[in-house]
Amino acid sequence: MTDQAVDTGGVQLSGHAATEGHFLGRTRELKELRADIERTGLDTISGRKAPRARVLLIAGRPGSGRSALAGELVRQVADRYPDGVLRARLAEPDGTPVPVERAARELLAALDVPTPPGADEDDLAALLRETLAERRALLLLDDATGAEQVDALLPDAPQCLLVAVSAGPLTGIADVRPCTLGGLDTKSALELLTRYTGSVRITVDPRSAEQLVEACQGQPAALNLAGGWLAARPKAAVADLAKQLHAEGDEGTPLSRVFRLVHTALPAPAARILRLLSLAPAGLADPHTASALAGCSVGAARTTLDDLVALGLLRALDSPLPQYEVPGCLHSLLRTAAESHERPAELQLARARMLERTVRLLQSCRAITETDSPQAREKLQVMPRALRFPTPRAAADWLQARRPALLASARLAVADGELDTLARRLMSQLVRAMVAHVGTQAAAPDLYGIHQLVLDVAERRSLPREKAAALLNLADVDARTGRTAEALVRYRAALDAGREANDPYAIGRAMESVGGAHLELGDYDRAADWFGRALAQRLARDERADAARLYGRIGTAHTYAGRYGEAQRAWRAAVAGHRKNDDVGAHARALSELARVQEYAGRPEESLRTCQEAAEWAGRAEDTRLQAALQLRLADTLERLGDPTAARLHRAEAERILGEEPSDGAAEPERPDDIEDACEIRSTSPKD
Repeated sequence: MTDQAVDTGGVQLSGHAATEGHFLGRTRELKELRADIERTGLDTISGRKAPRARVLLIAGRPGSGRSALAGELVRQVADRYPDGVLRARLAEPDGTPVPVERAARELLAALDVPTPPGADEDDLAALLRETLAERRALLLLDDATGAEQVDALLPDAPQCLLVAVSAGPLTGIADVRPCTLGGLDTKSALELLTRYTGSVRITVDPRSAEQLVEACQGQPAALNLAGGWLAARPKAAVADLAKQLHAEGDEGTPLSRVFRLVHTALPAPAARILRLLSLAPAGLADPHTASALAGCSVGAARTTLDDLVALGLLRALDSPLPQYEVPGCLHSLLRTAAESHERPAELQLARARMLERTVRLLQSCRAITETDSPQAREKLQVMPRALRFPTPRAAADWLQARRPALLASARLAVADGELDTLARRLMSQLVRAMVAHVGTQAAAPDLYGIHQLVLDVAERRSLPREKAAALLNLADVDARTGRTAEALVRYRAALDAGREANDPYAIGRAMESVGGAHLELGDYDRAADWFGRALAQRLARDERADAARLYGRIGTAHTYAGRYGEAQRAWRAAVAGHRKNDDVGAHARALSELARVQEYAGRPEESLRTCQEAAEWAGRAEDTRLQAALQLRLADTLERLGDPTAARLHRAEAERILGEEPSDGAAEPERPDDIEDACEIRSTSPKD
């Protein structure tokens, strides 16, 4: 822990100063905060058990070291909370409040608790409270913008502790006494400067050093910048800097005055990169971000970023990849400097370059997973070497490390109305990269947010085709996570958008999905009706493969409804369609389902013949799992028909196919997913 420097509320020491230091000052504040943990609350005084966690508030202006104090407090008391320390930031670098939904999701992820994609903030906050109810944990909520944020995340667990960092009071949360920070005491402030300058320059001119502390009003962030300025100029006296600060006058805050001096002294290329980092998503940057913003090489950007760290203007993150954070207390100063030194068109161009670079990195990140594809290899070869990942593992590590910045990039792109085309490309590549490296299920919460952003773009720009696609994607996530009613509403909205766009694909996809939702909800008549509508559209467009698949889905709906005659007709149509399309695997699976329906209909001999035919086609398709499942089903049917000898032969054949030793009690292996998506027909009765 270094002096007063953890987050947006302070500046972290860098270089040699960071390695030599420890937390400075704030002895009285720490003592009061620790005592406040044990203080008897109002509920206890009144004879009632405290219903919620104790809340400690550390208040102060950005740059006062408020977050460093919170971090030191947490370090000192963490051993009292065996279930760990949870951290969340409740404001973006520009001060925009972080939605409670996002903060709760991050806290739950830290607890390894799965979060339903699309769940709203009330559901997630309730899940967080439920998870913490039996735990003894410490929550550190940084940069809280209001009491509502903190209250929503406050555990209903008196054994927990919540430490909130804010600029002001949290009116509305009972029994909270703020610890309000001013500047550091003179002794601690001088020690902070000493870590940058060494002791000689301070001891030879203690009066000037004290004047410098006074000019900075003891603010840790201002002192860090002053120390970085002196460290970069070994021959400069402390008095030189104190005089220059006094010459700045009283305009602005001490931090802004020191920043102006430091910024002015930077070489022009470094100063420009620093200013443009105000555009970095979530205040997070890496060499590629800086390179794209400034239009320089990645190597030059890396060198400049390290130089800015040494000056206390950036913080190097503990990450396997080079990553940097813009201190939140400097964000508004950087933005003001950028707006005064760069034309609006230049800022827009810099942002576009950064997002375009992100798109290309995401393309490379995905392509490295598709090395079996000639097209993917060709794409990689034409990319500059700096944008290529050496291995899929390196790409996955980059995606994981940059995830917060990538998601923030998507939000940034959507928020900027002039970059909607680039925004759509960015989010498309982000989705593909996440699915390639993480998988659809694991990435579902992030994917849900991305699809919602696409929907925002489509609605703002009146793009019905993109709106339909976003609604379909959101509904798919809803459907996969059991929120079928919500999915149905979105599928219907997607159908309307598809019709508005005159997009046959979206229309057909939406109609089929509406049918699938009705099937999941148990409304088999409506499911069959919607599958029929989708089938009519596919037939009209001569889309034979989709038509064959939809015959199977219609058969599924009729089977669940107990209409076995109609189900058999639909499955026979599916069999014929797959045979015409020369889809051997789908043909075998459709025959398998037809045999199952025939068995439900009380026609075991016919089912036996169909099942044998299905097994032959499964052999041609080299689908060993389906072959084995069909052999076991044949054995079951033969036993019911009174032929145990033939049944044993089929069981032995199933075991041979699976490469197992024969055993009397072999269970039917799980059937692979059929091409007919919703065709999960049970082996005894469709209504069981």
